[in-house]
Amino acid sequence: MRRDVRRTAPEGRGPVRYGPPAPEPGLPVLPGLAALVAAAADRPVPEPPGGGPVLREAAAGYWWRRGLRTHAEDVVAAPGAPPLLLALIAAHGGDLLLPRPCPAWWSPQARLLGRPAYHVPTPAECGGVPDPFALLETVRRVRAEGGDPRLLLLSVADDPTATVAPPELVREACEAAVAAGLHIISDETWRDTLHRPQETVLLSPAEMCPDDVTVLTDLGGALAPAAWPCAVARFPPAAARTGGHGGRRPRTLDVLTALGALVPGPFAPAAAHALDEPEDVTVRARLTAHLHGRVAAAVHHAVLSAGALARPPEAGRHLYADLGPLRAGLAARGVTDSLELENHLTERLDTPVPGGHRFGDELGALRVRFGTAAFLGATEEERTTALTAPRPEELPHVADALSSFGAALDELTR
Repeated sequence: MRRDVRRTAPEGRGPVRYGPPAPEPGLPVLPGLAALVAAAADRPVPEPPGGGPVLREAAAGYWWRRGLRTHAEDVVAAPGAPPLLLALIAAHGGDLLLPRPCPAWWSPQARLLGRPAYHVPTPAECGGVPDPFALLETVRRVRAEGGDPRLLLLSVADDPTATVAPPELVREACEAAVAAGLHIISDETWRDTLHRPQETVLLSPAEMCPDDVTVLTDLGGALAPAAWPCAVARFPPAAARTGGHGGRRPRTLDVLTALGALVPGPFAPAAAHALDEPEDVTVRARLTAHLHGRVAAAVHHAVLSAGALARPPEAGRHLYADLGPLRAGLAARGVTDSLELENHLTERLDTPVPGGHRFGDELGALRVRFGTAAFLGATEEERTTALTAPRPEELPHVADALSSFGAALDELTR
């Protein structure tokens, strides 16, 4: 394995600036997208606040193809998901409810705005979506204590757990949220990274509750390189065009404008092209999902073989593991919580392994997120070979990385 993404600085453990990045694909940039950025490199100005008409029309088409009626005036674009989520939270007001665990970058937005955020347990079968009964109880308790919960964040294809929430759970959680007077922000960044798309049913909350859900998608999930900052949000169409729900879209635009959070001009044509989903983009997305799915399945097998626990990965480029059953072996190495586990595995595997405390889990729980990009090879040639291999986990360099990973876990059993 190799150190190919940003490490957590030991002297700065905890601060947001050292937090883990989203799982990366570890693959070369598509030549067509790179050519579009190069051709637009002399654009002197950024996109207008919320994105220009071409970019927003492309985003609208992206959602139309997924069964969500959308027009350009329903869309807002921003340079990445974090500033866009920050603007959405600011526009909606009130306290937040988050599933436990949740993406590492969600909570900092609430803290920056001084908004209370309350974690709600997820059910045993998946992450990303709160247990409906626990959600209602949390809302009741927060209001009884004088809080003002108004916003629920969830992700049907989840980071960190790599699971996809069953449609019936999505329905129940959304109905509970709407009945409790909550607006829903659905982070669907990973919806196009399903490992087995023919076998996995993904239901967007916006299909269930069209007037009460704002959808957020970062193009770095499946359509564009993570280093190219662009994310889009789809507001409930009726509210976006009429200024309903308190004018949340205009307020979001105000916040983005105040932040100077504008999509860079040279990236906009490539982002619009990616959202149009031409063949080169869709083929790359499909191959990437297959590659990371095969590797994630092998990582999952190694985790279970070592006696640890993990839900089967269904989407994304990562796996969330519970090493609690290995607590005795870890304690013998001075590892008693997820922060110490993060440091131990990051050093042992020579690649960042963020602990569960980064995702809102309890510090005492021995949980970590493993990224799959670290297994794809050390060179562009090796990673490209893995991309097109029908069984990438059997390639010598991938198999060696998986073997080293399994050996590192087996050490913890002794």
